[in-house]
Amino acid sequence: MYLTFKPTHLQVLVRIFQFICYKIAFMSKSTSYRSRVPDSNGIIHYTDEENRVWHDLITTQYPMLPDHACNEYVQALHLMDFPHDRIPQLHEVSEVLMDYTGWSVFPVTALIPFTRFFELLATRKFPAATFIRRREDMEYLEEPDIFHEIFGHTPLLTDYRFAAFSEAYGKAGLAADQRDHAMLARLYWFTIEFGLINTAEGLRSYGAGIVSSPGELKYALESEVPVRKALDPVDALRTPYRIDIFQTVYFVIDHFDTLFELAQQDLIALITEARRRGMHAPTFPQKEIA
Repeated sequence: MYLTFKPTHLQVLVRIFQFICYKIAFMSKSTSYRSRVPDSNGIIHYTDEENRVWHDLITTQYPMLPDHACNEYVQALHLMDFPHDRIPQLHEVSEVLMDYTGWSVFPVTALIPFTRFFELLATRKFPAATFIRRREDMEYLEEPDIFHEIFGHTPLLTDYRFAAFSEAYGKAGLAADQRDHAMLARLYWFTIEFGLINTAEGLRSYGAGIVSSPGELKYALESEVPVRKALDPVDALRTPYRIDIFQTVYFVIDHFDTLFELAQQDLIALITEARRRGMHAPTFPQKEIA
């Protein structure tokens, strides 16, 4: 039985909306990446070079995980048992997720409406881009590729607490006014994408954007540059960020029960309170836009 729970430039804001709410909504003028389309049998045919990129990424990340990722993520990664010599097919990933929490992976190959993104999460379907980064983008990629989606996101969807929060986030998005989408994006960003967690072994990462990035995995935990503070949902909702740099602020939870409890709160009420208090000033330089 599965548990169910209920100074920004306009163009920067649009890009934030697209990254979080669409997951693969990147425009042709800003990227050359395109998602791969499954064939009639649901199989995506990757090239030998694309499979080698997957191999190089996963074999680079694995040795760093014991000292940088939390035990929950490492254990979940073992459950997924991803191949190292090729990019896994989405149905293979879905079969494992279904056994644990009833989730599956849904390929997204084009722009989808905001409501569609939330609908997928609310019905335990994780939308995934199906391209993989090129070698020049191995350390950090602004767009979410298949390595980020599968290696970064799907393992923790085997954890009922993490899965419950993801589902609740989708349902909150469906209930939210369009003007609240950017606020919801911040909560997703500072937890599911770039969250840190206190453990008995010290500070560790669990966010998909960190564990899937060879560069940010070390930076998030070892650099003296970023601010790290305990997760207060309203505080996170008030905090701006940029998607094209290593983060300047990370929010830390003490255990995954925090996300489970957050899944049961009224996220729209939290947004209302964040608006009442006002937004924090950015801790990063404003991006220049032509």
